Amino acid sequence: MPVITSIDDLKAIYRRRVPAMFYDYAESGSWTEQTLRDNSADYAPIRLRQRIAVDMTNRSTASEMLGEPVAMPVALAPVGLLGMQHADGEIHAARAAERFGVPFTLSTMSICSIEDVAEHTRKPFWFQLYTMKDEDFVRRLIGRAKDAGCSALVITLDLQILGQRHKDVKNGLSAPPKPTLRNWLDLSTRWGWGLAMLGTKRRSFGNIVGHVAGVKDPSLLSEWSATQFDHALDWSKIARLIEMWGGKTILKGILDPEDAKMAVKVGADAIVVSNHGGRQLDGALSSIRVLRPILDAVGGEIEVSRDGGIRSGQDVLKALAMGANGGMIGRAFVYGLGANGEQGLMTAREVFRKELDTTMALCGRRRIAELGRDILLVPEDFEGRWRRD
Repeated sequence: MPVITSIDDLKAIYRRRVPAMFYDYAESGSWTEQTLRDNSADYAPIRLRQRIAVDMTNRSTASEMLGEPVAMPVALAPVGLLGMQHADGEIHAARAAERFGVPFTLSTMSICSIEDVAEHTRKPFWFQLYTMKDEDFVRRLIGRAKDAGCSALVITLDLQILGQRHKDVKNGLSAPPKPTLRNWLDLSTRWGWGLAMLGTKRRSFGNIVGHVAGVKDPSLLSEWSATQFDHALDWSKIARLIEMWGGKTILKGILDPEDAKMAVKVGADAIVVSNHGGRQLDGALSSIRVLRPILDAVGGEIEVSRDGGIRSGQDVLKALAMGANGGMIGRAFVYGLGANGEQGLMTAREVFRKELDTTMALCGRRRIAELGRDILLVPEDFEGRWRRD
């Protein structure tokens, strides 16, 4: 491995090692990808105030998320098909998160099952739920998460209808890849990835295949999943899911202050300000731009995290200083996993930790709790003056 000093270094290695279909899956957004680009670009106008002559000894990036101690206030976001980025990817990601001291969130659409991840880890992880029409499947899925000792349920609310991602459609995204000439030609140049995949039995959606009536093999999965996202999801159903879970609940996909208020009303413990990484409603505002109005709306009654566009420890710091309790990183940790498996993930974590620690020090702060908007220079119209009529 070459010397890694930034997440972009890991991304370059990741792009060489992972099949184009799965690289495109992680990197693409919906439609024109405007929101995808804005998620990262909108951090740039926020500048930092350098402070000097402050005692910087005994610094710490430690904090808490949902009452759990964390080495730094970030969680690994739920990412579907993670086991296609690297063999047994969800297991490697969960173990790396455990070693580093941050939460890992397992996706409903994971390759490794809930039971697989629980078997290979020692600490509880979070489970992300997509709401499906098949209520019996959802009930059993929640029960499996409880049995595995998951410490929080993350309910994703912005995927009632799947946004079109042009690259996924053109690539014929599937797990495992379909045996087409185009795929074989691409896979023939990714020997490391292919050999690792030959060494695992986990190559399809472990939480679904074998757990849904009529879906006993991967060939039947796409037909089932295409019809299963619950178009009728509303706040009353969300409240029932929270009650069914009976533990700590995070609602992910909040972009509007009114929806944030409803999340408080139905009893969520936390929300994630998110536009699904720019993969759903293209043309929506970036999550960092809508963060402050949402914080104002909930008034500190619940924890507020955010995801989308976080590519460095500086991005984490800016979101925390804007008022967030934490952040979720998705693509950035995928780069580490695809580049070098579990060790690549640890490298990505150390890049984030060092950037966060160094920037915090140069801004004159020693603790996460000391971060506030006073260390930022935010453009006056950053949140925008948008007409709603």
